[in-house]
Amino acid sequence: MNDDGRKAGGADQDPFFMRDPEKLAANLARTIEEAGKAAGFWSRARESGMVSDSSFDPFADMLRVFGALGQYWFGEPSRSFEAQTRLFTAYMGVWMRSMQELTGQAEPDKPDTKRPDKRFHDPEWVQNPFFSFLRQIYEVTARWAEELVERADTLDDLTRLKARFYVRQIVDAMAPTNFVVTNPAVLRETLRSNGENLVRGMEMFAEDLQKGGGIPRLRQSDLGAFEVGENLATTPGKVVARNELAEIIQYAPTTQTVLKRPLLIVPPWINKFYILDLNEKRSFIRWAISQGHTVFVISWVNPDESHRAKDWDAYIAEGIEFALDTIKARTGEDEVNAIGYCVGGTLLSAALALMADTGDKRIASATLLTTQVDFADAGDLKVFIDEEQLQALEEAMERKGYLEGGRIAMAFNMLRARDLIWPYVVNNYMRGEPPLPFDMLYWNSDSTNLAAANHTYYLRNCYLENNLSRGRAELRGRKLKLSSVKIPIFNLATADDHIAPALSVYNGSRLFGGPVEFVLSGSGHIAGVVNPPSQRKYHYWIGEVHDEGFERWLETAEETEGSWWPHWQQWVEAQNDERTQPRPFTSADEKLENAPGSYVRIRV
Repeated sequence: MNDDGRKAGGADQDPFFMRDPEKLAANLARTIEEAGKAAGFWSRARESGMVSDSSFDPFADMLRVFGALGQYWFGEPSRSFEAQTRLFTAYMGVWMRSMQELTGQAEPDKPDTKRPDKRFHDPEWVQNPFFSFLRQIYEVTARWAEELVERADTLDDLTRLKARFYVRQIVDAMAPTNFVVTNPAVLRETLRSNGENLVRGMEMFAEDLQKGGGIPRLRQSDLGAFEVGENLATTPGKVVARNELAEIIQYAPTTQTVLKRPLLIVPPWINKFYILDLNEKRSFIRWAISQGHTVFVISWVNPDESHRAKDWDAYIAEGIEFALDTIKARTGEDEVNAIGYCVGGTLLSAALALMADTGDKRIASATLLTTQVDFADAGDLKVFIDEEQLQALEEAMERKGYLEGGRIAMAFNMLRARDLIWPYVVNNYMRGEPPLPFDMLYWNSDSTNLAAANHTYYLRNCYLENNLSRGRAELRGRKLKLSSVKIPIFNLATADDHIAPALSVYNGSRLFGGPVEFVLSGSGHIAGVVNPPSQRKYHYWIGEVHDEGFERWLETAEETEGSWWPHWQQWVEAQNDERTQPRPFTSADEKLENAPGSYVRIRV
């Protein structure tokens, strides 16, 4: 028996032994051939004008940011010496420890168990001296690079934010887990199969590049395992109204009585609404119906060039106001409860300010789920938004009339590249294994295009200029004042949100003019919202919104185990718990179609 626990006596027991060099070489040649096909798709997409990288080139901005970072550290000799000394000392520490491990003078270095890194779960990262050394070198280099950003005192807030983001992207990309010969699991599979995994992986990459029109459409889930309307978005209902921008879906009641106020859900136009109706066990829509709500949902169209001029005015008029008219016609009710999710909540907030200014009182209470209205602390997405980048984006959208869904999907994935990009690059393209079925990740990949006028208004008035929070955003010739919104608001943030940070959501709570119930849920932007009580997962915190800041709020908030959904139901009923008979469908409702409708089925 060898020191590493493997049996002696032959290469068959060595997972890193090259079994058939000739076959491996042949498969590497096939891999290169498939890579050539992928390169052809890439080139043709750009030569034909289908994809224009010049409008979205992030490298100039990254070089500018790193230039400012380098000027701080290497423009002053003493700082440069300090930085290099810290890195060299860390490397020497790893080297000395590795030598001690090899001679039996020290136990193998183990990753931090308090903050486990899923990338290094393979035992070889600890037991094998070569891979252990690679891991330790990577970890100290990553920490050193991140410390360069944090210790650079002269960086302004936006430059530091961008530096953190770009350094994290590079650090995540350069992880030894992302390369065949430095990832023990991939190397084992490559040698075991004589490189067949690499052939499968490159074939998959070429397919994804072709399907994405020259942009890799990274598969995070088995796309053939799900179908909207079959095993996703299956809550019974009907499309009861439709225009060129939205379908209005009404869902069938399941209780003997229903709340008098119907419930209108305004989903984000950046994603599809069925995140709230994934399956029977995790569907917020189905659960809300079981609590006695008459649920109406806006299903946005997946835009094309014909929707280029649809701005926020259109999305409010042809979406929210169209839905309110439909609800009035079908139920006779003058008041509704409304929910807005993510940018759907931002749009709803703007609509509420507009309605307050015009005396429209049809929305009696509003629930905002992971919604930002103050973008001063909007997080890493601000990396992509400055005047230069926005102008380039607007030029690209002007040519097509919309922003391709794959672009925004990739931007969101980059916010959590370690979890949403690189594991799938390794699994799909190196190990050659298709991803497993996962409904939430299927939804995540079911992206939507963004209408040019709508997206431009959003980026400029929210992210770039923060006009909505400052009362400077305009619609229909009116200034939007969130302070004029006096209706009760339930404002939900999530603790690990990488899109709408909890701090940003909390600060937005203070802009409204009426009572605000601020609730913080555990987990992130999706899992913290889609958290049915039956799962008994996470926690939520409640507390009074005040001027002492989010950190002080956290210190005094009351923690409760489980889902926030029942707490929200109590809050809604506290506004008005009057009940009435269910609103059934009629034979006339057959003229359109059953839920989930056709707009949600349009794929990019």
